Amino acid sequence: MAQVPQVTQVTDHGGGVHSIKVPIPDNPLGHTLVHLVDTDRGPVLIDTGWDDPASWDTLTAGLTALGTAVTDIHGVVITHHHPDHHGLSGQVREASGAWIAMHEADTAIVRRTRESEPGTWLDYLTRKLAAVGAPEDHLAPLRAARSGGRLRTLPGLRAALPDREIVPGELLDLAGRRLRAVWTPGHTPGHVCLHLEERHPAGLAGYGRLFSGDHLLPGISPHIGLYEDPDDTTVTDPLGDYLASLERIGRLGVAEVLPAHQHAFTDAGGRVRELLDHHEERLTGLLALLATPLTPWQLAERMEWNRPWEQIPHGSRSIAVSEAESHLRRLVKLGRAEAVPGGPPVTYIAVRRTSPSDVRPRRGPRPRCRTWRRAAPGPFRTDR
Repeated sequence: MAQVPQVTQVTDHGGGVHSIKVPIPDNPLGHTLVHLVDTDRGPVLIDTGWDDPASWDTLTAGLTALGTAVTDIHGVVITHHHPDHHGLSGQVREASGAWIAMHEADTAIVRRTRESEPGTWLDYLTRKLAAVGAPEDHLAPLRAARSGGRLRTLPGLRAALPDREIVPGELLDLAGRRLRAVWTPGHTPGHVCLHLEERHPAGLAGYGRLFSGDHLLPGISPHIGLYEDPDDTTVTDPLGDYLASLERIGRLGVAEVLPAHQHAFTDAGGRVRELLDHHEERLTGLLALLATPLTPWQLAERMEWNRPWEQIPHGSRSIAVSEAESHLRRLVKLGRAEAVPGGPPVTYIAVRRTSPSDVRPRRGPRPRCRTWRRAAPGPFRTDR
C-alpha cells in the first residue's frame, strides 16, 4: 500500500470549488492541482493526476477530506492529455462510472497512442533527432531501449479514452454551473482552459475564474514543443498557436486563475504580457544565434535554459530540442529564418533584413521566466 501524506493538502477556493495537491512521482514540479467543482448532479473533477498508487491514495484522501468520495464523482474534465493530468482518469471512471471529457485533438493522441505498437515512438524519435543533428551518444540509449524492449514503462500507453468531447466556446453540461471551454492550443494541440462564468465568491473584480491547466501558470513558462505525430507530415506552428491562445485568454478579463501547478493568482492580463514578452525576447535572441547556420540541436545547446546544457538530463535534452524546433518554425513562418539547402542534418540561418523585425516589439522590462521540464518522455510527445 502506498504511503499517503499525513496531511492531505486541500484548498477551499470558495463557491463550491476546491483543489487537491496530487503528487507527481520523482518530478521537481511536485504536484498537480486537481480541482473539484460541485454541481447539482454531483462533484466533477478538472484533471485527475498521475497514474501512481501514491497519487491515487492522495486523491481519494483529499476527496474524503472534502466530505465526498471517488465513488461520488459525476464527471471528469481534462484540460489536456498529459499523464500528470489524465493519468488517473480511467481509475476514477472505473470506481464511479463518471464520464470523461477532452478536446478532440487530444483524444486523437490518446487513441493513437493506445493503438500504436510501443516501439513506434522510439523509432520515430530516434529518426527525428538524427535528422536535426543529435550526436550518436544521445541516440545510442534510445536504440538500446528499443532493442532491449524497455517500452512498457512509458506513461500514457493505456490512457483512458474519453466518453465526451469538449467543444470550444460551448458550456459544458454541468448542472447548476456555467463552465465554458476555451480552446488554447500550444502546450498540446487540444489543450483547453475552462472559464467559470460566475461571480467571484470573494467579490474580486473581473469576469469569473479560469481553470488554466498548463496554459497559464504564475511563475513557469510552459513547454511549447512540436505536436508529435509520426504519421502526419503537416507543418504545424505550436508557438504561434500558443501566443494567439495567450492573447485570447488575456481578453477574458478573469478575476482569478486556478492553474494546474503552483498556486492560484490574480492579474491574468499581467501574466499574459510577461509570457508574450518572454517569447519575444527568446525569438530575438535566437535570430542572433542564427547569424551562422545551426542545426536545431546546436541551437538548443546555445539557448538559455534553467540550468547549463551539460547538466540537462538525456530525456530533457530531447525536450529542449523540440522547443528549439517550435521556435524555429515560428521564425520560418515569420520569414525571419530559413532552412539551408543540403543535409541531413538540417540547418537554419537568419534571413538578413534592413526593415524592422517581424517579431513583435518588446513592451519593456519583464520578470525573468524559466521553462520547466518533466522527467520522462511520454508517447508521441517530447515535453516529459
